[in-house]
Amino acid sequence: MRYYDFYDSPLGRMLLVANDKGLTGVYFEGQKYHPRLEAGWRRDARHAPLRQVKRELAEYFGGERRHFETALAPEGTPFQRAVWKAIAAVDFGKTITYGTLAQRAGYPGSARAAGAATGRNPIGIIVPCHRIVGSNGSLTGYAGGLKRKRALLALEGATAESPTADLLPAVENLRIREIEWGRP
Repeated sequence: MRYYDFYDSPLGRMLLVANDKGLTGVYFEGQKYHPRLEAGWRRDARHAPLRQVKRELAEYFGGERRHFETALAPEGTPFQRAVWKAIAAVDFGKTITYGTLAQRAGYPGSARAAGAATGRNPIGIIVPCHRIVGSNGSLTGYAGGLKRKRALLALEGATAESPTADLLPAVENLRIREIEWGRP
């Protein structure tokens, strides 16, 4: 059984999806790979993982949360799940390159494949794929849109964790941009 509900974030409405094991999806409205609501899905704002993730998202956007605790149950290939697990280990406010991500997932030299798996991440923000950047620190790709990626990184005050990415100029540019929800 799939359960779903919506969350109105400062960056747009989000579809939240869960099963009995945990959260299976967090999607911005209009993002790439956004699922269709299926006939067998049930809207249930009281479903425990959906309630919990809404609270945690509110705390995250309010600047009060750096780590999520909602149980996760993403569905994907073993390679995708390895990449998503490596993404989940990237700390709040840090960024790494796709090459570093591939290495951490156990597939060195597979940066492009790691990038493709990152693009298919079904649990955006919670599995923070917005923290993955190009080899030169560029803000390449984000299923929710680059405007949202910039805003999420700015919210976190992102800095480069990987020695292969020099993000300082990019981060300074992010800090001077106006954040959509009015936070300095």
